[in-house]
Amino acid sequence: MDEFKVRTVDLQQVQTQPRHKTDGLSSSTLVLRRGQAFTVTINYDGRPFDPLKEKLIFRIVLGPIAVEVPVSRFGQPSLTQWTAVLERSVPNPTGPRALSVTLSSPATASIGVYTLQLRVEARLSVKTHLLGQFTLLCNPWCQADSVFLQSEDLRTEYVKSDIGLLFKGSPGNIVSRPWSFDQYEKGILDICMKLLQVSPQHQADMGKDLLNRSNPVYISRVISAMVNSNDDKGVLMGNWSGDYKDGVNPSKWSGSADILRVWSETQFRPVKYGQCWVFAAVMCTVMRALGIPTRVVTNFNSAHDTDGNMTIEEYYNEKGEKLSMSRDSIWNFHVWVESWMRRPDLGQGYDGWQVLDPTPQEMSGEMFRCGPAAVTAIYERRVDAQYDVPFVYAAVNGNVHRVIVKNGKVLSTSIDKNRVGALICTKHPGSMHMQDITSEYKTEMDDSTVHTLSTDVRRGEGTTGIVAPQGLAVSLQLLKAPVVGENISFNVIITNKVAVPKLLRKHVNAQNKEYNRNPTGTFWEAHGDMKIGPKETVTIQHEISFKEYMLMEAEEDSLVNLAVVIEDVKSQETVLASEEFNIRSPSLDIQVQNEYVVINTQQVATVTFTNLFSTAVSGELIVACSGLQEKIQTRLTIRPRETMRMPINFTPRMAGAKMLYASLVLMNPLTILHGFKTINVQGS
Repeated sequence: MDEFKVRTVDLQQVQTQPRHKTDGLSSSTLVLRRGQAFTVTINYDGRPFDPLKEKLIFRIVLGPIAVEVPVSRFGQPSLTQWTAVLERSVPNPTGPRALSVTLSSPATASIGVYTLQLRVEARLSVKTHLLGQFTLLCNPWCQADSVFLQSEDLRTEYVKSDIGLLFKGSPGNIVSRPWSFDQYEKGILDICMKLLQVSPQHQADMGKDLLNRSNPVYISRVISAMVNSNDDKGVLMGNWSGDYKDGVNPSKWSGSADILRVWSETQFRPVKYGQCWVFAAVMCTVMRALGIPTRVVTNFNSAHDTDGNMTIEEYYNEKGEKLSMSRDSIWNFHVWVESWMRRPDLGQGYDGWQVLDPTPQEMSGEMFRCGPAAVTAIYERRVDAQYDVPFVYAAVNGNVHRVIVKNGKVLSTSIDKNRVGALICTKHPGSMHMQDITSEYKTEMDDSTVHTLSTDVRRGEGTTGIVAPQGLAVSLQLLKAPVVGENISFNVIITNKVAVPKLLRKHVNAQNKEYNRNPTGTFWEAHGDMKIGPKETVTIQHEISFKEYMLMEAEEDSLVNLAVVIEDVKSQETVLASEEFNIRSPSLDIQVQNEYVVINTQQVATVTFTNLFSTAVSGELIVACSGLQEKIQTRLTIRPRETMRMPINFTPRMAGAKMLYASLVLMNPLTILHGFKTINVQGS
């Protein structure tokens, strides 16, 4: 009888990937999760397989690392080592014969793109067969994996979901921004794997890097550095200048696939441009693709404490104009990610969510990256815990010292203990709402604001000192949430706390600002003298017209620093109130014709926008959908008070929760509008 001879080997990709929860991930290889068995079928000719005459040995290769796994007739899949167990032999005296072998990877295997070989050792010959490649990912469904997440609902949200909301703006006027993570888009998983291959760690020592890839702590530090381009061939270049003419305005991105594809197709040249929410959203895509549960988090009033003293100084002149005298800054919002993993390196109690920040701000281990910083360690102020806990702790805590100065002299100081980290939030699992997670980072807020007087700012003397008599109180009140195109209406409320009348000098000042820096020049101001009676409260209404705050560069929401300084002319006591707020863009409305949306069936959606501006507006409408179709781009002009209704045909290619999203980039006025609609796509 003919000798045993391997004909073909079937890796059973179609049957295996749904069991490994990797169906939908687009790759040139079979996609598996570690710590989970998979079956290959060996078709052969000749006499029946005889384990006494032939040895079958699988060789599993990752770069310079190789593991030899002999096929055994007995045994169980293992969570601690590679195993191969013979399942069955199908006798067929006339036709092809088949063997099924169950292979399993350890739950601590390195993630990466493996090559699978089969060696057949007979008495007189040795033959090696190249079977192809497989991509091995982390496995949050496997209890032995260090990224294991208990809840199926949370695994669905933080690993499988390709849609998200990013939160921007200010705590009193939060903007929900749709984002498509796109991990199922064609070729994206392979690009995420390239990110690991292009990293400086892999280039410097391939073997060491591949061994370290068993550990999500290590993987997350590599990805945090690779999402920005500062030290390596990373994905995104940051730009906060307002000048984006040689690239893409960060506000125009709406999904990760375009960014990752441009990076890959240009031989790893940095993509222009990103800001914090773009860096975070792209990192979320990569981590979810690699199998590490990840969510995008916004910290409102995020401190960047350059000198590490947990105090942020803000300086105003006597006219209420904010000055750029401090190296410290408060970003109106800052966006990072949290990834879920065990932290055996920190001891007990620090498993769970870890902060990772790919926005290039500070160096960590000689590279621009941040984390993983255990959220529990931040809450417990364990500033000795690696990685970068002090930096994140300062971002969510810290006192703001607001100082009024005139000719270098400090007129007064007030301390706000609640502004930094005022709200920390993420998308709620299973819904398109916001989830407040502030209490995971910090204890209850302090409800006191301390006011003091001090001496000379040029001499650098302390900002404690004599407690001010506080004969005056002042506050600002926005009358409604500001929207682009409308006037901004607000009240200044002044209270005379003492039983004598006062002559006051009032200075109100509005400055444009970007979310990550101090404001630029004043665009509106109001000054005047007034009298206030004993124990009297006076309310003064002001209005800033749309023409006075119109933007120079298209943004989805612009920010304003509004301040008022009230001076008691006789005593020269000065009191400051300030408010930073965003001016929201109007929203686009999206409706889907059929509530019951079926996979691979054409559907119709309508995008609606009413032009409330007093002039005609023109711009570009872009409509796209996670896992549904190519983008649709249309140029249009809408007359004043006209309503645009744009029908869009789309065909869903994947079942599950998907998101149809639209953006309208207007040229006049310069602003970007967004809208989204979630769709639950049914299987056929």
